[in-house]
Amino acid sequence: MKSPFSDRHGWRGPCGHRHARGEFGPHGGRHHGEGHRHGRPGGGRGHRLLEHGDLRLLVLALIAEAPRHGYDIIKAIEERAGGAYTPSPGVVYPTLTLLEEIGHIAISSEAGPRKLYAITPEGQAWLDANQPAASAILARLSEHGAEGGLSPQILRAMENLKLALRLRLRRGRLEQAEVAAIAAAIDAAAVAVEQA
Repeated sequence: MKSPFSDRHGWRGPCGHRHARGEFGPHGGRHHGEGHRHGRPGGGRGHRLLEHGDLRLLVLALIAEAPRHGYDIIKAIEERAGGAYTPSPGVVYPTLTLLEEIGHIAISSEAGPRKLYAITPEGQAWLDANQPAASAILARLSEHGAEGGLSPQILRAMENLKLALRLRLRRGRLEQAEVAAIAAAIDAAAVAVEQA
């Protein structure tokens, strides 16, 4: 028996809307925007922080401001979104490769595995031609951050805690007393945050 939710062009969800064929959902594995949202959802059903192609333009606009490494781009986007959105390296680095292949950016220096990218004249011309769209993306990102993002001070403190834990764990195996002390410190911080 044929499911009432399927048809020859895809499938219909319980909501009755038609969805394209795809293993993981209507967008073939990708749901809203490009990359991943770490943190809060992006404003509910139907709201996309980044539309198709926006990440390419956003990355180029950030590189036009100043030459950047891939990690710098991820952090710049996270900061502009107030911590509410962080693109994954799995979408940022392929975007950099694409922009380099089409001649919009070039490697200006390499320090080990880190490549510093700068915009090319062709990339600047394309960005200039698409400036209204680039400005709209940057404004949307800032607005999204203002709506519900974390403050830069809180983001910095969270990163400090993660770094401190990583550094301590790299020093070697923890004794039971050290584990208890670290857990107690984190628990105390959680209580202080809840009471703030």
